[in-house]
Amino acid sequence: MIDEKKLRLDEQLCFALYAATNAVTRAYRPLLAQLELTYPQYLVMLVLWQEGNSTSREIAQRLQLSANAISPLLDRLEEHGLIARQRDRTDRRVIHITLTPEGATLESAVYDVQQVVECQTGLAPDDLGQLRGELAALAERMATKTANRDD
Repeated sequence: MIDEKKLRLDEQLCFALYAATNAVTRAYRPLLAQLELTYPQYLVMLVLWQEGNSTSREIAQRLQLSANAISPLLDRLEEHGLIARQRDRTDRRVIHITLTPEGATLESAVYDVQQVVECQTGLAPDDLGQLRGELAALAERMATKTANRDD
């Protein structure tokens, strides 16, 4: 008889998500390196390409990161000339982030990278969209449950 209380790695949702995330990140890494971007920097740039000008706080919230975690990413992106930062005139705690022309131009090259990685998944576009939707819904449910537990 199998002990039902025994944990099995391959039956864990957390491990399946972890392994899939690692595989996708590994696929991106060498392609982004050719563009002198790390994966976390790529995520920041995605926010800016999608949302346009933003604040460091808004970017951190969108990526579900702390303000402290986003600062070194912004430092490196600014050093590479991809973004510009400016403190708000009325509230110096607010830092406005804008794409430079170089940062805006990079979007088309990164689009090609994203297409290569999507192809490597072996998923049809509809299946990829469905998986993305299910994962986003899972993340939202988990965040809601965690927030309710913290209240």
